[in-house]
Amino acid sequence: MKFNKWTLGLAAVGAVSLTSVAQAEEKMNVLQTAMTSTTISGYVDTSIQVNPGPGNPGLTPGYSYGGPSKANGFNFNVVQLSIAKALDESEWASGYRADMWFGPDANSLNTSSVGVTAQDFAIRQAYVALRTPVGNGIDWKIGTFDGIIGYESTTDGANPNMSRSYGYTIEPTTQTGLLGTYRFSDAISASFAVANTVGPTINQRAGNPLDAPDQSSWKAYTGSIALTAPSDWGWLAGSTLYSGFITGFDANSGDPVTGANNGARNNYYVGLTMATPVTGLKVGTAVDYVHIRGGTVAGITPTAVVAGDPVYGPVTDQYAVSLYASYQATEKMSLHGRGEWYHQDGNVSSSANSVAAFTGTIQYDLWQNVLSRLEVRWDYSDDAAYGTASDLQHNAFMIAANVIYNF
Repeated sequence: MKFNKWTLGLAAVGAVSLTSVAQAEEKMNVLQTAMTSTTISGYVDTSIQVNPGPGNPGLTPGYSYGGPSKANGFNFNVVQLSIAKALDESEWASGYRADMWFGPDANSLNTSSVGVTAQDFAIRQAYVALRTPVGNGIDWKIGTFDGIIGYESTTDGANPNMSRSYGYTIEPTTQTGLLGTYRFSDAISASFAVANTVGPTINQRAGNPLDAPDQSSWKAYTGSIALTAPSDWGWLAGSTLYSGFITGFDANSGDPVTGANNGARNNYYVGLTMATPVTGLKVGTAVDYVHIRGGTVAGITPTAVVAGDPVYGPVTDQYAVSLYASYQATEKMSLHGRGEWYHQDGNVSSSANSVAAFTGTIQYDLWQNVLSRLEVRWDYSDDAAYGTASDLQHNAFMIAANVIYNF
């Protein structure tokens, strides 16, 4: 190892040890090697929102990261800071990822650890990534990670529209556990996860009170499969059919009779993104269904208990069907549309509710690293329980501008 003249001079008078200097430099080289493969990225998300008309924007049920707090004003939504080391191509690759949220939307993400109250901060993801050389290689995530079902992403700028769909709203967004992904070929991949709960709270446990006292042994299970059209399928190349499920207990769903954390929940999802013969045009569809027993989820509070089943409490079924279309009009401008229908069925007729929503978005990339878009949204509820005799109370309108800087 080579030393500079200053280090050799200090060693000559006994001020330093060449052995200790060599060990320190070796440690620094290891640290520098690790840091060179680490990336820091993220985004700052802001918006301006106008909600014309009486009764807005209090239409029930609401959708994720929306609501009255953002109506008719300027909004700072969230900052995401990501630190990550991606898996390389080696057989025993390792890495990690940590996504941290700062801002009002962090409270809505609801990943705060057990016993902690959110204060404009949340850990969206924090996991160790590993690969084991089995077959084509299994990629693992251990820790807290995004849910693996759904058409829309938790990453704001990754979606075709600014506002979230009802399908996204009823899907679990974050889980803590072990996730494995295996790619059989370029056309077929599958994932499977075991997590503490269906819900997002980090390190929370859930269980069936009938199995007391060993409730913490109950887990949530997730599976998915993706089929991608190969390159020789002509204009259909790259189209993807995706299906998945989640089943388990949601510790955030309390039984209205016993107060126990036993909300049993099943989510099912099917989504399709399809290329078309028209250059720049893609279409998609997504179907979400969730069956909940014994809890309150997504702001829905059942009002009665199923006869003969007082432990599990009420039953709620939620359905969401969405249609998407995106068109890349020019190099910088793209157009995006979404139509959706949402319906909730409780065990009593008064808890039924249906909503139709239509969203149109224009995105224009004027500045480097900046996503800028203008969005118009109309939600219509046909349930009189959520309005008045006036049709205006059944409608919610939104006009919004969204500006996101990616770094």
